[in-house]
Amino acid sequence: MGTAAAAAAAGEGARSPSPAAVSLGLGVAVVSSLVNGSTFVLQKKGIVRAKRRGTSYLTDVVWWAGTIAMAVGQIGNFLAYTAVPTVLVTPLGALGVPFGSILASYLLKEKLNILGKLGCLLSCAGSVVLIIHSPKSESVTTQAELEEKLTNPVFVGYLCIVLLMLLLLIFWIAPAHGPTNIMVYISICSLLGSFTVPSTKGIGLAAQDILHNNPSSQRALCLCLVLLAVLGCSIIVQFRYINKALECFDSSVFGAIYYVVFTTLVLLASAILFREWSNVGLVDFLGMACGFTTVSVGIVLIQVFKEFNFHLGEINKSNVKTD
Repeated sequence: MGTAAAAAAAGEGARSPSPAAVSLGLGVAVVSSLVNGSTFVLQKKGIVRAKRRGTSYLTDVVWWAGTIAMAVGQIGNFLAYTAVPTVLVTPLGALGVPFGSILASYLLKEKLNILGKLGCLLSCAGSVVLIIHSPKSESVTTQAELEEKLTNPVFVGYLCIVLLMLLLLIFWIAPAHGPTNIMVYISICSLLGSFTVPSTKGIGLAAQDILHNNPSSQRALCLCLVLLAVLGCSIIVQFRYINKALECFDSSVFGAIYYVVFTTLVLLASAILFREWSNVGLVDFLGMACGFTTVSVGIVLIQVFKEFNFHLGEINKSNVKTD
């Protein structure tokens, strides 16, 4: 009896989403990552066009197209987070990096050589490995569990550290070093991911209780409003510093570094709050680590070697000379 009860409790604490929900969530996550991959390029294109005309980028149609694409992508992410684990949705954002690099090579005339194309292939392959080895169950499935996790001293301590770092970056470091050091703006936007992604996930869980008129729906509504306020403030600040970064730096370089730092910090926050990693075995953990490494190597190939004038034809010429 005791064993059966424990098994039932474990099943309630880590319920697996239906295959249809997982498939839908994956589909939405992939489409959202591609849409998000286009946002930086379109916004950068709008900023460049506005500078040429000597006007504000707020008056440029292409910049607004990128902004709308960002909103659509974030809505897609919200839907995906409610269907599948965070540790799966966030790394899939890698698909947006090669897509953005290809788009930038056409719209912004940024270089994409053979190593960059190989990096695109590796990023896609690594994303497939992440999908295969991702956790298939949710460790937090109710509003009551969410409230318990949010008040966990470890997570509260982590948020306090993040807030202190954000205050230091925004008010002291960014005004002096932001325009010359890309990591300043990337750190601000990535650290805010510690609030946006868990908030998005939490809103989805709280909304379930509100829509089903559960006895705790009033508390769920209050929690949902608080999380919406946190999410809104985080997105506004992120939006501001993303555009500051695009005014100063290459869109592809920003997108690639931003992906790696943002994903790392979001996975850390999600691991502390939702503990989705507790459902991952050793083989799947190693598989996800290899997938993330493959994605990161692909992104490095896309960005670090983008200035190299290296083409497949040159390899053929060197082979002919050797022979």
